[in-house]
Amino acid sequence: MTALSCTFERWSPGIGDPTVMGWVTVAAYGVTATLCFIGFGGDRARAVRVFGLCLGMILLALMVNKQLDLQSALTAYARCLARAQGWYEDRRPVQIAFVGAVLLAGLFASLLLFGALRGSRGRTLVAMLGFVALMAFVAIRAAGFHHMDALIKAEVGALRMNWILELGGLALIALNAAVLMARR
Repeated sequence: MTALSCTFERWSPGIGDPTVMGWVTVAAYGVTATLCFIGFGGDRARAVRVFGLCLGMILLALMVNKQLDLQSALTAYARCLARAQGWYEDRRPVQIAFVGAVLLAGLFASLLLFGALRGSRGRTLVAMLGFVALMAFVAIRAAGFHHMDALIKAEVGALRMNWILELGGLALIALNAAVLMARR
């Protein structure tokens, strides 16, 4: 069995989170992406407009992924590949390297973004913080470690940690974009 056929045996496209909160989160991604396009897109600084466009596109991609659960397909493929190639029992270093690479790429992209927005940081700082929170959530989800999954499923009061990270990051981004719109 090939890794690809194994993947489609273990994963199929479908609604990844058919709960009310799943759909609320999808709507939050869509609304926040729209606010990015409008709020940052109308700024006088080109860097802020590009930031808003890129951020909006990322949020739309994450919105689609939220319900199609594409990261589960990637995880299934990696597991199938590891089994097919005989290194499944020794997968932990590969998982750690993958998460490290994702975190380094995110850090590098954040530093580039921070540098590109140096003259406009005051107008984008809240959105950048929201984006960092959102990327932290994505990195934790991508890790696929059971103890990391336990972290995001933990509850703070009546709220789950994954809601706090994901919706909190989106709220910060939306707030920043809405403030820019209101100032115009």
